[in-house]
Amino acid sequence: MKNIRWLNSVFLISTLLVTLIGLPVFCYYFGGQINWWLHGTMFALMFIASGLSITLGYHRLFAHLSFRAKWPIKFLTAVFGATALENSVLEWCSDHRRHHKHTDEDDDPYNIQRGFLHAHMGWILLRPINGDWPLTNVNDLKKDPLLRWQHKWWGPIGIFVGFGLPALIGFLMGGSVGALAGFLIAGVARLVMVHHMTFFINSLCHTIGTQPYSKRCSAKDSWLMALFTFGEGYHNFHHEFQHDYRNGVKPWQFDPTKWMIWVLSKLRLTSDLRKASKSKIRTAQTLCKF
Repeated sequence: MKNIRWLNSVFLISTLLVTLIGLPVFCYYFGGQINWWLHGTMFALMFIASGLSITLGYHRLFAHLSFRAKWPIKFLTAVFGATALENSVLEWCSDHRRHHKHTDEDDDPYNIQRGFLHAHMGWILLRPINGDWPLTNVNDLKKDPLLRWQHKWWGPIGIFVGFGLPALIGFLMGGSVGALAGFLIAGVARLVMVHHMTFFINSLCHTIGTQPYSKRCSAKDSWLMALFTFGEGYHNFHHEFQHDYRNGVKPWQFDPTKWMIWVLSKLRLTSDLRKASKSKIRTAQTLCKF
């Protein structure tokens, strides 16, 4: 019991229950008063802003340094990444770098060898057996004042922007019912979707899929998961070439995060996009067949 993270547990379970039970009940009684076009648009925009800020910002930019970004991109991904309420950039990147360094080992925070549920969200609900890990593997990120600021304020930022902004817009357009609809649809339901989008990469993409690039760890490619995770489903490639700004390396593979980084580079908002060479990728594919 002492190892339970009570705040995390209550929050994750309550937001899931509100989405699965509370939102349908609310829609049953007040559905006729809801501006579905407005709230559907807010849900989509907040989901994209929040989810892309995790994949493009937290993951590929900050955790793996797979490209450089100008300050506006760093700021926006830090702010909207906070709306995913998956911790600060420093905490998130520390866990993720440790996952890559110790994949499938005891020091892997979301080690799939401890079970699907542990990798999915159990590791968030329970403290590590040996205590919380220090942030010693993100000393490079600590030098950035923006990330130090976000580390201090990510909670209030995530709550006010992630929940308060949709509720405010809903109130201005539809009164108290509009505010509650904005809170539930673009706030809570959107959050749950983003959470499990991330969680399934840690669990499902280490359980089901193909391994065209490496069999050294449990990471697997899943085109299906890529559809729901802005391209993060090509996880086997990512584990073999973690500093590549692409996850879906083939032209036909669905990777909106890769496309967004590339578009931003043409606008001179990102630069130094890191790519594994074609020869290394071909070699990895050839060796993986044996």
